Amino acid sequence: MKAEGEGLRQVEARTLSRAHFRYFDFVLVAFVVDILLSNVIGAEKRSFVTLPWIGAWPFGAGILFFPVSYLIDDVMTEVYGYARARRAIWCGFVALAFMALMEWTVVHLPVAPGWTGQGAYERVFGSGWRIIVASMCAFFVGDFVESTVMAKLKIWSEGKNLWLRFWGSTVVGESVDSLIFYPLAFYGMTDWPVSALAEVMLSQVILKVSWEVLLTPVTYAVVGWLKRKEGVDVYDIGTNFTPFSIQD
Repeated sequence: MKAEGEGLRQVEARTLSRAHFRYFDFVLVAFVVDILLSNVIGAEKRSFVTLPWIGAWPFGAGILFFPVSYLIDDVMTEVYGYARARRAIWCGFVALAFMALMEWTVVHLPVAPGWTGQGAYERVFGSGWRIIVASMCAFFVGDFVESTVMAKLKIWSEGKNLWLRFWGSTVVGESVDSLIFYPLAFYGMTDWPVSALAEVMLSQVILKVSWEVLLTPVTYAVVGWLKRKEGVDVYDIGTNFTPFSIQD
């Protein structure tokens, strides 16, 4: 099988520290917007899907869109390299932190006489501190793990089998995300026994990975288009994979 980047200028990421890409800013914005909206619009809504032989399978509505942020993370790592994906993850993390601060501040502002929406406002935007901390920690660690796995698999596979890199990094990243989020957010609560917690974690990982597998054709198209437009195929040979840096 030919490498997906064949015919493009294959370069090491460390040689592109000052390169300017035409479309990276748009991908970065899409990444941050998806993270924020998934945590606001999709956080509280509960829905279900009816599956053959299983019946109604409940799920949080955010699962339809939050995994897209992991997909975008993979696209950034594949096209632009780990260092630029790292900058995007830091942008997303800071944006989440600011959103949490803004939510807390607005929810706790004094209520004007006659306004009756405080209860609904607290229901949507008043997430407990455990859920907020768990969400931020899970995002930070999960996305960095996924990006690192994606970059290293590209080197190991010599740019071949893009599907393997996407699926492999997604399984690892989404598993780490769920393993961090659910215990931090819900462990010890009387209505969340360990067995139920494990069941929800497993189902969430399966649903998230399945969703990204279904989007594989879209991912191939986006990666191919971006590589052709940017004119390079970046490999993270010699890259410093520490998450604690924002340098290219």
